[in-house]
Amino acid sequence: MDASATPQNLDFYGFLERMRRPAAADLVRAVKSFIVSFTYQATDAENDSKKIQEFLMTMETTIKGHPLWAHAADEEIDCAIEGLEKFVMTKLFNRTFASSAEDAKADMDIFEKIRLLQHFVKPDHLDVPVIIQNEASWLFAAKELQKINSFRSPREKLLCIMNCCQVINNLLLNVSMSMNRTPAGADEFLPILIYVTIKANPPQLHSNLKFVQFFRRQTKLVSEVEYYLTNLISAKTFITNLNASSLSMEESEYQKNMQAAKLASEVAVAVPSNTLGSSKDHAPAISRHGKEIHTGGSRYPYMEENVRNLTPEDVKKLLGLYKQIVTRYTLLSEALRRLSIDEDQLLYSVRDLQAEIERK
Repeated sequence: MDASATPQNLDFYGFLERMRRPAAADLVRAVKSFIVSFTYQATDAENDSKKIQEFLMTMETTIKGHPLWAHAADEEIDCAIEGLEKFVMTKLFNRTFASSAEDAKADMDIFEKIRLLQHFVKPDHLDVPVIIQNEASWLFAAKELQKINSFRSPREKLLCIMNCCQVINNLLLNVSMSMNRTPAGADEFLPILIYVTIKANPPQLHSNLKFVQFFRRQTKLVSEVEYYLTNLISAKTFITNLNASSLSMEESEYQKNMQAAKLASEVAVAVPSNTLGSSKDHAPAISRHGKEIHTGGSRYPYMEENVRNLTPEDVKKLLGLYKQIVTRYTLLSEALRRLSIDEDQLLYSVRDLQAEIERK
């Protein structure tokens, strides 16, 4: 990769160290003046991008001729501009990231859509060949992509994209080598990236991609970097426009899946997953007369209790649990009805399965 792979300390902190020297006073004034004047201008993403790109190019020329970087190698100059980009964009982050109502809406729309798609979209829906399916590696790629919202500089966000895509690319390369098959191209790479993006559902995906596009130095958006960024933008566009035909699915089935996902999401919001207790590793405890009674990991801590032992606080907790259970049951029943699933038949099937498991 290009200078984007340079260790952060080499460019950013090295840049800051030089800028603290008295000889850098003129550069400091120029940077501060730009940041102050920029914050007083009306917000316009394309115009903001143009001004920042021009400023970075101007400062690159200035730094090349500055005594502090006299006889510096090209790599050292590049590191200085990397540091400058991070400094400026960190200072202007709140002014340039997700700067419009349209951006906020686009972020929310795609986040909510992906949240529903996560319930039912599988690799087969995107025509990903079984031979290259690897959920474990894809999970690692998804985790890399999820980091994108943790950073405030275009380069660091871009590195999250690069890391995600390289995990996928390495997987495809390994499969090609081990199976003696033709190396995978965009026809196989893009569907996997779409699936990984759905699995990851990184916050503010639209704004993060726009931020990288507009404020990463244009000279760095080339070659492999450009390819991966373009693919993720394509993945976002595909997901935004995704419908039944995109998944080779009947419209009725797609709508049924989306409706079931909405109901499942409502259930999750109405009743948090830890409402009725925890796993054995985090056994719940009941407070009784100032003491904690651990339930040994039971999800239903009151099942073995006698009514005479219940305190007013226990009754209050039980009433809250009752309301939550009724809410969950109502929503699940409605979901089953809309999916045309008979509730009693489903219960019988579960009981039969449980009996079979106990016999074994």
